[in-house]
Amino acid sequence: MSKRNTQQRRHIIHSLVNEQGEVSVEALSERFETSVVTIRKDLAALEKSGLLLRRYGGAVPLPQEVFSDAEKTISPAKQAIAAKAAECIREHNRILIDSGRTTASLIPHLNNKRGLIVMTNALDVANQLRELENEPTILMTGGTWDPHSESFQGQVAEQVLRSYDFDQLFIGADGIDLARGTTTFNELIGLSRVMAEQAREVIVLVESDKIGRRIPNLELNWQQITRLVTDSGISADAVKKIEKMGVAVDIADMPKQN
Repeated sequence: MSKRNTQQRRHIIHSLVNEQGEVSVEALSERFETSVVTIRKDLAALEKSGLLLRRYGGAVPLPQEVFSDAEKTISPAKQAIAAKAAECIREHNRILIDSGRTTASLIPHLNNKRGLIVMTNALDVANQLRELENEPTILMTGGTWDPHSESFQGQVAEQVLRSYDFDQLFIGADGIDLARGTTTFNELIGLSRVMAEQAREVIVLVESDKIGRRIPNLELNWQQITRLVTDSGISADAVKKIEKMGVAVDIADMPKQN
């Protein structure tokens, strides 16, 4: 097959991944009438170029955060969601903050909360907490460092978590499956589930454009989630479906554009 045809096929594969949310090697092999070995080479090349992520038996799109990783500013939506979520935190609460840019956006809103005890699995979250004037008590999970999520994971972290109990967990998501719950590209989901088990309230912070995204890895099901905080881009239909699952929905007011 010519180089031109290979490039065209890979371009189509990239488009299919973004449109469908997940593609399988077998389906692509049938579509292009080529071997699974060739398709695997295509996926490897596309992943190397930073256009998708390979998963067992196929591929998925890159997380939205990957595209904006070079951007150091926090989006207005993330800031608004974090401010809304912080309203749930009372003084002297014991809270868990999972790794992620949206959850990290909570930290500036904690400065007026006295007596907080905060545990996290993320170094950047811990470092930002150290800068707060109200000096919350900071706990780290420890564990094995995962460069993909930039956080500590694994059995050690899970054992440490089980030694505590918390009022609230604040956690993000790569996607929201309206039928199942929160979904993620990260296959290390054990710690998130232990976090949810150890908290009386589980509060998910997620931008509305992630609602309905099809991602294979289920992280938390709706029965484990207390509240979802998002922006005004969420549809009324999505709100009804989430509330039907027994989850409260808080919608953050977006700042007005000049």
